[in-house]
Amino acid sequence: MSNIKTLLRQAAKPTLFLLTFIFICAFLARYLTGDETLLEYAKNNPELAYGTQSDIESPPNPDSPSDSGSASAEKDLTGAVNSTLSETTPASSAGKNAGTSTPPEADTSITTDNSDTYTETNDGTSDAAGSGSAGNADDTAIPVKEPDPMTEHPDRITYEEGFYYEPLTEEVKERITGISYPETGCTVPYEDLNYVGLKYIDFKGQEQTGELICNKAIAQDMVEIFHELYRNEYQLESVRLIDEYDGDDTASMAENNTSCFNYRVVDGTASLSKHAYGLAIDVNPYYNPYVVFGRNSDGSDYISPPGSEIYADRSQSFAYKIDENDLCYRLFTEHGFTWGGNWNSTKDYQHFQKKID
Repeated sequence: MSNIKTLLRQAAKPTLFLLTFIFICAFLARYLTGDETLLEYAKNNPELAYGTQSDIESPPNPDSPSDSGSASAEKDLTGAVNSTLSETTPASSAGKNAGTSTPPEADTSITTDNSDTYTETNDGTSDAAGSGSAGNADDTAIPVKEPDPMTEHPDRITYEEGFYYEPLTEEVKERITGISYPETGCTVPYEDLNYVGLKYIDFKGQEQTGELICNKAIAQDMVEIFHELYRNEYQLESVRLIDEYDGDDTASMAENNTSCFNYRVVDGTASLSKHAYGLAIDVNPYYNPYVVFGRNSDGSDYISPPGSEIYADRSQSFAYKIDENDLCYRLFTEHGFTWGGNWNSTKDYQHFQKKID
């Protein structure tokens, strides 16, 4: 019995091969004649194209679109040959997202660098370039950089980036006239003064922009000294013109503001201060107060500004204290300034001044 089965299997092999060869030839003959497509032939002759009814249809492909005008079928031919028949479909309709709309490509024409330029939008408005995202056409244009409120003087001298001095511009004259610079009676001409721009590190460790007005004879000293303070991260709480405090020296000291020019007399006297000539500067004044021994009616020391009395005791250690070991002291004295902390009957620990010929 086993011998008979073996003979039948051997006899079936050439028969199967012959049938397959005939089937392929018939396919090619039909397809090459152009009478009908391969797909149409398969539809019209399923028993020939897909084999016997006992063949199992392959499961539908979940990635293939339905109702797209194309058809695909995957069948097993005599258990050995797999064929997929489909009409040509656009590449964009294939895959799981077939039939859904494809988002338009992003517009790459918008400038995304950090330059101070503007990009024109379709409705004529401008969006600031360098913001990291494209603005809407309906948005209001935002300027990239605010203009410098101080007009640069043609005679500006720049020591380092952010450190410069120049003659007073008309804008600066307007700011100070009637405040630190009297409208009448001032014996110091505008031409003797310079505006100084500088950078400094504040008490939070943040870089800030400061400004001073000083005598032109010490302007170079100012930029050199304050550049070194900045480079060494020496902290200053505030560096603003005294005019921001209505010319009130006590108010400026109470806010620990570092300042220079102010046409005024020495506190408690009728004599002009070195500040009136722009030849003196007060540094971190709240922590380095002005002390006059025994000046008060009860014989106690006069200490200014109010509230800084605790810092008049220089035997104590505390932050922002100016003494002979302090960088600020060393820089100013190296530039020829004298320190008020070395005076006798009066101590002005915040004060440095320079005598000029």
